[in-house]
Order: sequence, then structure tokens, then C-alpha cells
Amino acid sequence: MEDGCQGVVETHTQPDPFLLAADILDPPETGVLAYHDDPAGFTRDCIRWAPGKGLTDYQERNLGLLVKHGRLAVRGPHGLGKTATNALTVLWFALTRDAKGIDWKIITTASAWRQLEKYLWPEIHKWSRLLDWEKIGRKPFTQSELMLLGLRLTHGEAFAVACTDPATIEGAHADSILYVYDEAKTIPPETFDASEGAFSGAGIDTAQEAFAIASSTPGPPAGRFYEIHTHRPGLEDWHAIHVTLEDTIRAGRVSEEWAKQRARQWGADSAVYINRVRGEFCAEESDGVIPLAWVEAANERYRLLEDENFASLGPLTGLGGDIARSGKDRTVLALRHGDTIRELRRLPRQGTMETAGQILGVLRTAEHKPPAVIDVIGIGAGVVDRLREKGENVIAFNASEGTKLFDRSGELGYTNCRACAWWNLREMLDPDYGMELALPPDDILTGDLTAPTWRVMSGGRIQIESKDDIRKRLGRSTDDGDAVVQAFWTAKTVNTSIPIFGTGQSTWAPMRQKAGFS
Repeated sequence: MEDGCQGVVETHTQPDPFLLAADILDPPETGVLAYHDDPAGFTRDCIRWAPGKGLTDYQERNLGLLVKHGRLAVRGPHGLGKTATNALTVLWFALTRDAKGIDWKIITTASAWRQLEKYLWPEIHKWSRLLDWEKIGRKPFTQSELMLLGLRLTHGEAFAVACTDPATIEGAHADSILYVYDEAKTIPPETFDASEGAFSGAGIDTAQEAFAIASSTPGPPAGRFYEIHTHRPGLEDWHAIHVTLEDTIRAGRVSEEWAKQRARQWGADSAVYINRVRGEFCAEESDGVIPLAWVEAANERYRLLEDENFASLGPLTGLGGDIARSGKDRTVLALRHGDTIRELRRLPRQGTMETAGQILGVLRTAEHKPPAVIDVIGIGAGVVDRLREKGENVIAFNASEGTKLFDRSGELGYTNCRACAWWNLREMLDPDYGMELALPPDDILTGDLTAPTWRVMSGGRIQIESKDDIRKRLGRSTDDGDAVVQAFWTAKTVNTSIPIFGTGQSTWAPMRQKAGFS
């Protein structure tokens, strides 16, 4: 041949009659049916991805492992794309099973109702708008099919269930069923166990199938999600995967600089860093004053208040002010409304009169004269004096001053007011005592509250790590944490808890069931 194509040989072969007969009896599946056992392929081919975008290597791998093993548990750092993967899994399962005429159900649950309402189902809606309907072979979802927290097609439905309602999960029956456990670290074991009825009838020797995917950023080494990842007896049928920080950095999902900054902020050996950045389980430090889990529970309560635009929040009942003294320290004001820190205001280092003026501006918006607990050491003394001159209700907080107060048990005293104030906040956050504080989900505040350590000195007195020692250890000061501690200090000084808006009830209580907490 003279056309410049070397080595091209034309061949003519006869079609294999046996293959043609097989195609007639069992024709190749087209459209979405081609992806019945291939969620990664469905996501890759049936989503209209932006240029240069797509699944990460570990997301593709994990979707394949779900089909292979039936039950998949994934842990990893913030930012790895857990909820997006779960949302895509829901769409793949619903569309492939419905197209085949299979009776199907998808049960979605999470550690808190807000996770379903604000994250998982909005993510399902987002990805549904990016589906390539021509390739799938059907029209886009209608409003009656894709609802706020549910998906109802011809042969099945997906819906949201509170993790505290295992009976609803146990009552779900279908020939093909998928359980999605989003942010699964605190989902109760009973909720996991409720799915066993579906798995008991599923297998290669039956006409039924069952899948489960559980994903989360890890927490303390406790609970069913932790037991799955440590291969406890009886849980070997779960396939557990750890997506590492290095995996997420290589995939471009997490910034290496962000990870380094969090190590500087929280300490590379802290529980909050190991949980959130390394994506590993980590016990709360035995000598840490406030456990990370307690702070995260208070953050969840704050998010629920935020969702309702703080409609149930009462007036300002207190203010904590940690006044900047030197170097990189900054002035932080914590605005307290009953059992909630509504806002943290971070102010630049400035003169006494400017700081006092800004605090006066906050206090004058209150209906009554709420107490302002101001750090009196250093330039804070001038702020206290100025506020008193203006007739405000000021409590001068001297961290090094002695106190005769005792802890809740009445057995342990304190080396100074700093120890007493920090321990007071610990006791108020302790879930065993039910005060149910709400704190802003702020990384700096979380790091501050979980940073200090404690020990019992001779004579039965609690000592809290000093601010200077923390600064030497972490390279920063706990300004935000100290402001919050001081905002709640008034309850300890009068040796009782301040009633919440005169009702004696927590603003969080009415939303307990909605949040998915028992």
C-alpha cells in the first residue's frame, strides 16, 4: 500500500453464530443497566464532570470494594469527600435497580439529623443535577420523585431515618437494599444491628442483595464504627478502609499547608489533630481538661440553634473578656446567652480606652446589666476600672488568685482561680450532668479548649496548665478558650448555675429529638 500506513492488513472474518445466538437470548445491557455492578463506572460516565474533575483514586477504589464485599467502612481526615461518595452511591443504586425493575430501598442515617438535612441529602440533590440523563436513559427526576429528604421512583425509595430509631431501620424490607451511615462514629450499635435482618436473607444463593457503607472522621476509640475498624469478633464481614492524609493530599482534596497549620495550632500529638487531620482514632488525652467529644457535642447543639437563626436564644447574660497583654496575644470577647456562647469577637491589640469602649458597646445592648468577667492581669486592670467608672457590672478575674471553692464532688480544691474556672467549664460540658452548653464550631476555640492539661497536687488540689506553659508547648496562647471559660465563670462565683432565661430549661432540649440524640 502507498498511503503511508505501514503494516495494515485487511481481513474479513465471519461472525460467530454462537455469539450471535447468545446476544439474542441475553442482549448486552444498555444505558444505566450497564452499571448495575459498577458504581465507579456509573459515577465516571454518567456525571457531567467539569474539565479536569472526577473521582479520586481512593473514591473509585472504595466504590469497587463496596460491590465486592457488600459492607464497607471508610475512615479518614476532613475533606476526603465522604458525603459526596455516599450521595453518588445512593444515585447509582437507585437508578440501576429501578431501571431493572427490582424492588429496592435505601436507608440513610447519620450521627445527627442535621447531617442528613444539611449535608447528605443536599449533596444528593447537587449530584442529581449533574447526571447525564441521555446516557442513563430516562428523564430527569421530577419534584415528586426527588424530595427534600427522599427519593421515590417506580420500584423503590430512599429516605432519611434518625439514628436513634433502629426500629424504622429494622422494618425496612426489599429485594435489594442499601444502608448509608454518614458520619458514623457516634451512631449507636443498635442502629447498625437493626440492618442485620436484611443481610440475613442476602447472598449469592438467594434472590436478595444487601449493601452497607459507613464513613466518618474518627473520634475516640469506642463505639461500633471503631469496633468495625479494629476487626472485633463478629464484625469481620465489614471491609474497613483508612484513607490517609497523604492519600487526600495526593488527590488534591486536602492542602498540605492546611495540615501543617493545624499541627501548629492543635499540636501534632493532640486528639483533635489525630482525629481530624490524620483520620485516625485517638483516645482523649487522660490529662486533658476538656475532652474533644464534649466540645463537638456542644458544637452540634450550636449548629441546631444556628439553623433556626437563634430564634430560641434569649438576651445577653454574660461576657467573658480575655485582654491582650503582649506579643501575638489578642483580645477576645465571648458573648454568652444563657447556656450558649453566641459569638466570639476577636479584637486587635489596642489601648485600654478603645477596648473598654467596645465592651461598653456590647453591654449597652443588653436588657439588663449582665456581668462582664474581665481578665484583670496586665492592661486588663485598666479596662476593669474604666467599665466600673461607667457603672457596669464587672467581675475582675485574677487567674493566679486563690479560691476556697471545691469541685462537684466536694473532694478536690484548686490551686488558683484559673484552675477553678477551667474545671467549672469542664463540669458544665460533662454530658453526665445535662447542662448542654452550645459552643461555636470554631477550629481555634476547639484547639484552645482541648489544649490545657491538669493534675492533682498534694493536698488534693487541681492544677491546670498555665497559659505561659501552653504558649511554650504550642507556640500560641489560649485566648479564645480563656474568654469562654470566663464567660461561664459567674456560675461558679455564686456557687450555682444561672437559670436559663428564668425557665431553668436548656435552649437545646426542644431540639434533642430532631438532632438525633437520645
